Amino acid sequence: MASPTPHGPPEGPDASPVPPDLAKLLRAQLEAVADEVEAEVRSQVPEYARPADGTEHRQLRGGVVQALTLFVDHIADPRGPGDAIAATYYELGRSAALDGRSLDTLQSALRVGGLHAWRLLGRTAEELGLDSTVVSALGELAFRTVHEVAEAAAAGYAEARPHSADELERRRRRLLDLLLGEGPVSLDAVQDLAHAARWPVPRHVAVVALASATEQRDEEREGAREGTREGELPLGAGGALVDMESRPPRMLVPDPDGSGHFGGRAFAAALRGRPAAIGPTVPLVEAAQSLHCATRALGLMGRGVLPRQGVVRCADHLSTLLLHGDEPLLAQLAARALAPLDTVSEGQRPRLAETLLAWLLAGSNVPDVATRLHVHPQTVRYRLRQLEKLFGDALHDPGARLDLILALRAEELRSHRQQKAGDF
Repeated sequence: MASPTPHGPPEGPDASPVPPDLAKLLRAQLEAVADEVEAEVRSQVPEYARPADGTEHRQLRGGVVQALTLFVDHIADPRGPGDAIAATYYELGRSAALDGRSLDTLQSALRVGGLHAWRLLGRTAEELGLDSTVVSALGELAFRTVHEVAEAAAAGYAEARPHSADELERRRRRLLDLLLGEGPVSLDAVQDLAHAARWPVPRHVAVVALASATEQRDEEREGAREGTREGELPLGAGGALVDMESRPPRMLVPDPDGSGHFGGRAFAAALRGRPAAIGPTVPLVEAAQSLHCATRALGLMGRGVLPRQGVVRCADHLSTLLLHGDEPLLAQLAARALAPLDTVSEGQRPRLAETLLAWLLAGSNVPDVATRLHVHPQTVRYRLRQLEKLFGDALHDPGARLDLILALRAEELRSHRQQKAGDF
């Protein structure tokens, strides 16, 4: 670890000694000077301008006080060690790296703070009437002090840098687990974790469930962290939180209808042909609901109820998702509502079911039904007479009509799925 190298005023026949009481005087003013330096840093360095949490405030305040203390200690004893203060800045550098922050921010704060502290020292030197040679020596000592603590911070930053990406990924994984957990989500807890993970908190999110592909796991985990093939976007681009180890793999996209918009080809390229289901956009603390919907849609994709390939948006298939939300209950509804069709022949049933659904959806308009089914209107009327005999007044009861639409729609989806399986 770097530690400050003590520096004293220039030595030689023309050197002027630093007044021995100056260190005591400056130490008495240290807290007041620290207040001014801290305020200057907050006003000049944007990263420190926003309201800070308790840890950040203590780090900034402690850093200012420690640097000023090191300077005063050097005046009192130019050859004295500064290891403790160097250790403070070493840890500040490490924290910056582990939090995913740039070292430039800390170095900017040191430059701004050091310059302002020197202005305040110049004011004190003028009030004391110090000799210009002494002032020059003090100036050299002040800026060497800044250099020493900057070196210590850089050493800490360099030591922690190789581990910072892994640490940031762990923090983001914990944040994702919190957002997608089963229990209620506290916005305060989310904001605390998001701050530690350097993740801007959005108002709305959507969750994407990805089809599992075990053989691609290692490649895609690396892609989520660093990038993908040349010309492709990483899954974690745009601030998405990604967990390729969960089953199914999942990613949380911030502001999906704004800056995080699913970019069509770019999004598909990042998926590398992997089927995926995009849950509905929800408030941040309701992210688990979006995951639940996306996972259900992914399951229906695997069964062929929804398209097996590509990207399926839950918002485009809400009725299908609702229908299959409780499949045993749906089976009971279908069995009861469509029981009259059990009395017809196996060849008649599909035609009558198709005609009944088209008639219900077309608002009982026979010509529209004929156009939709590509048959003659007289054929439709013939089938409707059969259906009237089977269902009677139920065809004109609003509640019964709704049950019929739900049951017939579920049967239509099942028929299409069986046809696709047969073709395959």
